[in-house]
Amino acid sequence: MDIQALSQKFGVNAEIGEGGRFPCFLQTLQGERTLVVTDENTLPLSQNIVRALLEKGSTVLQLSFAEQEPVADEKTVERARSAGEEADYLLAVGAGTLNDICKRAGFLLGKPSGVFATAPSMDGFTSGVTPLIENGFKITRSAQVARDVLIDYSVLKSAPRMMIGAGVGDILAKYCCLTDWRISSYLTGEKYNEEAADLMYEAVKACDESVPALIRGEEGGVEQLMNALLISGYAMVIAGNSRPASGAEHHMSHFLEMDFLRRGERIPLHGVKVGLGTAVSLWLYHHLKEFPAFESCEKVYAEAEKLPQPQYVLKVLGGLGCPVRFSELGVSRETVQNMLFEAYKIRDRFTILTLYCTKGYMRDAAERIMEEFF
Repeated sequence: MDIQALSQKFGVNAEIGEGGRFPCFLQTLQGERTLVVTDENTLPLSQNIVRALLEKGSTVLQLSFAEQEPVADEKTVERARSAGEEADYLLAVGAGTLNDICKRAGFLLGKPSGVFATAPSMDGFTSGVTPLIENGFKITRSAQVARDVLIDYSVLKSAPRMMIGAGVGDILAKYCCLTDWRISSYLTGEKYNEEAADLMYEAVKACDESVPALIRGEEGGVEQLMNALLISGYAMVIAGNSRPASGAEHHMSHFLEMDFLRRGERIPLHGVKVGLGTAVSLWLYHHLKEFPAFESCEKVYAEAEKLPQPQYVLKVLGGLGCPVRFSELGVSRETVQNMLFEAYKIRDRFTILTLYCTKGYMRDAAERIMEEFF
């Protein structure tokens, strides 16, 4: 799969470079005013790209959040929007949070944005939406698709191992969310987009096959992971929503994230929480036959048989230094139990979690899930 050609189709310059040298990107910003947005962790990684912009004649404005891990909420978006008023272009140097902040601020300003990816940790680089915290709740807002995604594999390979694991968790989750989408088409009549789903599934399989290389720290594995993360955004653009990339596993992650926010504690990486939610979703699919039959259940059983086992996902996550039980995240047993019964309400979207909760199956499943995954 030619990721550059695919990216061009969606109007994205997915440019591979090194040492801040990205010729196409730099040429477009010659003489422009560029706002470079960093946090405490990524500020040192911005030096080469800032130097290259200045050498090319771009005026560089800088916004650096003092926190190691800022939260993408109303306050941070407003800081970026305000700082971007004097700029022609917004560049995030980071991954999930900073990318989300810049995409949303650029959308509000009507100005293009991009990202210099510092870790292959999530799949929002090329999506047209962004998850934000508003009034303590996780809300999906419109954003612009990044004009540029700048990729330096020497930087991505050097990212903390758990951040690479988080990216893998976000990709392996697609097995479940694509199945959630498919069963919803059987049980609720929801429209299923074959083009988006097929594109996403092909990328997931390629990434999954590269997991051994990723665990060994090889560049080829990081390349396949990054390709899958970019393609996830394109699949969402094709579908017109986040269905190809987000299902029950993401709803569980969002539920836990709001718990961390309420307690004022540091939020674990998105893909780490999603990876654990994926293991739960896989368990739900593989044990579904143990519960009473329902209309069109044979179609759902057939889809479940195509899925990997939950222990496979946990083995991969563990091999990349990620938590493999919810208790390792720092959440209470009560919170995780509530998640099993309440997380499906976060989005009006039918998933395997919706099926279990609305059919009453979760009453019998919850204790077994807690024993295996908490």
